[in-house]
Amino acid sequence: MVKKQSSSSVSTLASKVLSGQKTDLTRQEQKSLAASVLSQDETKGNKKK
Repeated sequence: MVKKQSSSSVSTLASKVLSGQKTDLTRQEQKSLAASVLSQDETKGNKKK
């Protein structure tokens, strides 16, 4: 299986969001973070609880 990893810029952005240093994300930043998370999702789809 290929291991996926976020780019440095996306990782830095996520770190700033989580630490509260960045609270006003642009639409592009929102899309970039969402795309990174979804691309690394190994379960692909809804998981039954």
